[in-house]
Amino acid sequence: MHATTPSREVIIVTQEFHPKRGGIATVTEEMAKAAAALGLTVEVWAPRAESTDLDKPWPFAVHRLPVDSRHGWINRLRLVREFIRERRRLRRATVYLSEPGPMLAWMLVASFGALRVRRLVLTFHGSEILRFHANPLLRMLTRRLVRRAFRIGTLTRYTQQLLCDRFPRAADKTFRTPGALRTDFALPPRHAPTDNRDKPIVVLTVGRLHPRKGQLLALQALQSLPPGLRARVEYHVVGPVASAPYERALRAAAAQPGVTVRFWGNLPDRELETVYAQADVFALTSIDHGHSVEGFGLVYLEASAHGLPVVAHRVGGVSEAVDDGRTGLLVEPHHPTALTAAFRTLLEDPALRRRLGEAGRAWAGRHTWSRAAELLFSETDESAPSP
Repeated sequence: MHATTPSREVIIVTQEFHPKRGGIATVTEEMAKAAAALGLTVEVWAPRAESTDLDKPWPFAVHRLPVDSRHGWINRLRLVREFIRERRRLRRATVYLSEPGPMLAWMLVASFGALRVRRLVLTFHGSEILRFHANPLLRMLTRRLVRRAFRIGTLTRYTQQLLCDRFPRAADKTFRTPGALRTDFALPPRHAPTDNRDKPIVVLTVGRLHPRKGQLLALQALQSLPPGLRARVEYHVVGPVASAPYERALRAAAAQPGVTVRFWGNLPDRELETVYAQADVFALTSIDHGHSVEGFGLVYLEASAHGLPVVAHRVGGVSEAVDDGRTGLLVEPHHPTALTAAFRTLLEDPALRRRLGEAGRAWAGRHTWSRAAELLFSETDESAPSP
């Protein structure tokens, strides 16, 4: 690779950032850290927070915007106003739009020719590609956005292929920038799966309560286990409510006899570590839901780093986060009998849980964010690899 000379100032625009949690918030924060480590002057434009007292000692500046994390028209227009007001500064900077909210606002401004920047960098995560392509107006605006982009990042080959299939102009400028563990992630002690028949076997899911995340499917699969094994299982669910009807359906299913279910809500990292330590198996059985797809799933890496074997569906980019047969078991979606069988295989075999969990710890640490920042922010005009 040729030597690189990064541009001096990077402005990262996002509607998902600390203290909000989730994959996009993590990607944004870690890319900002990695860009700063390259010697760039980085500023993150992030949504307002109820309190900034919890902000971390970041190696970059944070500018809080008069928006929140919702992608409605009010927030979009407020972002447009911010872009126009700061257009002279943006003109000299590399602007990185790390998720779809800012992209939508940028499309509005750019469609009128009101904004030019030194470099435009994008990251696509998966679901927004399908949504943008399905709408004729957004499809046209996305084509313009892609045409004007200097570099584009995707976390998985799946998302890269999805983007290049829908928007072919992205092919020569899209780089795979694999997701990685948070840089502040402290590798926990090795987890020893229980073989004590007096102790419950804990299956854990971490993810927002939404139909795409598949908690209901995991619970139904556990409820279909043989009675003797089912009686030993507890299902722990961590995450915020993203769909109230789905939460009601999940709680109604949890009220059925057979499997003890515990809802933890949305836990801070310190408390979440304790819940991970109590678990024996991690399950996130995501499915495609309309235009919403699982582009990757950083939480799979986090679970593997905790030494937990994973049960998941083979959808989207999940197979790039879970190594089937080595760090977990992947099941084709909408095959409940096969999902129950995968759970049974792990729950009845502590040695297999241990072997997959140990392999997962090494698997989770194989990528870093620094290479992703080099690919997206360097000055060299190297060609993107074929998806």
